[in-house]
Amino acid sequence: MDALLHLIENYGLLVVFVCVLLDQGGLPVPAYPPIVVASAVAVGHQPNLWLALPPVLLTATLAALLADSAWYFGGRRIGARLLRLMCRLSLSPDSCVLTTRSLYARWGAPSLVVAKFVPGFAAVATVLAGETGTRARRFAFYDGLGALLWAGAAVALGAVFHRAVNQLLERLDTLGRYGLIALAAMLAAWIGYKLLKRQLFLRELRMARISVAELAQLLAAGSEPTILDVRPHQQRDASGWIPGAIFVATLADESLNGIAPQRREEVIVYCDCPSEASAATLARELRRRGFKRVRPLAGGFEAWRAQGLAVAQE
Repeated sequence: MDALLHLIENYGLLVVFVCVLLDQGGLPVPAYPPIVVASAVAVGHQPNLWLALPPVLLTATLAALLADSAWYFGGRRIGARLLRLMCRLSLSPDSCVLTTRSLYARWGAPSLVVAKFVPGFAAVATVLAGETGTRARRFAFYDGLGALLWAGAAVALGAVFHRAVNQLLERLDTLGRYGLIALAAMLAAWIGYKLLKRQLFLRELRMARISVAELAQLLAAGSEPTILDVRPHQQRDASGWIPGAIFVATLADESLNGIAPQRREEVIVYCDCPSEASAATLARELRRRGFKRVRPLAGGFEAWRAQGLAVAQE
């Protein structure tokens, strides 16, 4: 335990930088506790807040900006593929889907100011900023402000509760190896909670789906199911869409309200994302709104196109 306290006291800024960089980079590493602890330790050693806190604040903000910039420029170059990769790796895949797009579509770059306070939204929002063509200067302003506020909140917590934090560290020090075990257990519990949320969401995705062959047969037989396309407009414009599909940008899209009651009996939803996550999220919401039979298209648009079926394009 002495080694841990020595690490915090002597390399606190480095620990903060690495933890924030990894956390904002998408890895399951908690960033707030190191910032709070480093701030509390700094105040304990230097009562003058103007001297104690700025180094921690600037370190955390810089690390967040570096990670966000990597996501942003990645989004500009390979936006759709990067989003799919993020959702495959994410411990919170539900945050990678339509709700996140809805928030960014509604508020745009200013949403980056509060993105870090919304679980799972920050990294996805920065990729969306790049994918949607947000200017670098505009991105840097709003994301920098958001990173400063986010880090500042953690620094403020550490400053306000520095006595309690330092007492906790002293208590852990007296526990020796058991203190380390307690810290490891808390970290394991946090990661386990994230994994449990992921598994529960993936279980929801195992709802009844319709295959590409079944949808093609329905259309060939003259049936007219309502087909909803929930991909971003950049993907639709680049690759086309299933003929007759209605574009749905967000959960609040007016086109959903405009669907006639008789066309709510058979609804097919498709996207181009891991496990049809966006499609499944919208399907769940539509069922809550009274739509009768809503099924995601297995494999999404890519599976449809891979079968050589008709694709509409302007």
